[in-house]
Amino acid sequence: MRAWVVAHPGPVDGQPLRLVELPDPVPGAGEVLVQVQVCGVCRTDLHLTEGDLDPRRPRTVPGHEIVGRVVDQGPGTSRFAVGERIGVAWLRHTCGACRACRAGRENLCRASRFTGWDADGGFAELAVAPEAYAYRLPEHWDDERVAPLLCAGIIGYRALRRAQLPPGGSLGIYGFGASAHLTAQIALRQGATVHVLTRSPQAQALALRLGARSASGAYDAPPEPLDAAILFAPVGELVPTALAALADGGTLAIAGIHLSDIPALNYQRHLFRERQVCSVTANTRADGDEFLALAAALDLDVTATPYPFARADQALADLAGDRVEGAAVLRIATR
Repeated sequence: MRAWVVAHPGPVDGQPLRLVELPDPVPGAGEVLVQVQVCGVCRTDLHLTEGDLDPRRPRTVPGHEIVGRVVDQGPGTSRFAVGERIGVAWLRHTCGACRACRAGRENLCRASRFTGWDADGGFAELAVAPEAYAYRLPEHWDDERVAPLLCAGIIGYRALRRAQLPPGGSLGIYGFGASAHLTAQIALRQGATVHVLTRSPQAQALALRLGARSASGAYDAPPEPLDAAILFAPVGELVPTALAALADGGTLAIAGIHLSDIPALNYQRHLFRERQVCSVTANTRADGDEFLALAAALDLDVTATPYPFARADQALADLAGDRVEGAAVLRIATR
């Protein structure tokens, strides 16, 4: 099969991603083999490719927003039929026995494994996935629309919950890519006022089209104090900026897996008056089920920029350069 691998992690302009031929994978016990139709391109893929995330195995195939058809089954599989369309996301294994798993917080399992990091992902014609961690997808959603929901959507949903936005409150969103443009719609449909702060004029325009009250530069002050904020941009320098924009008692949720260093905080300016900051770590399968049901009910508008499979490296370069509107999606299977 054809697949893109991270040959030598480094800046995207140095061509760290290479298109190669690999043996077709074989599903093991409890696994299914998926013919990949499309795969979303996530900022985590960029972090892995550029070396912000330490590779856990050599020549990893990135991609964890996989939409495809089951073409083979390993021993003991029964959840999906051959030919069924499924979604494969970031989380692919947890121990099920640790304190976090028993408490319903499997995203914090220390034995967790992830698609496109611990195991090969969806920048390939075929992928293997544990059936227990895959999602059944409604047939009326087209492939390119549903792919970004499988990580960008799910993690944005968890970040929104972690931000503790009160009903009818004001939400600040820092950075406005794949995850943010979906999260903003959920908040808007639930009655919030949304202010977007991002450096990209293209992203600012998209935010306003989707219903944001305002859209301005990443370091600008929002037009009103924020009851909650979510930082999607992997820029630690924005943490004090976002904290200073919070109203009393507000919460800043940091949604990324990687963040550059945070500057020193001033207690009185950034944290006093019960302002707080929290991180977001992966997601549980329950988060995924809840979000996909909510996305269907709200009929979210997914803005996707498609790329042919042969241009996966260009998709990552465009993501790094803030040239992608909404979510980038690779078209892999031949139509």
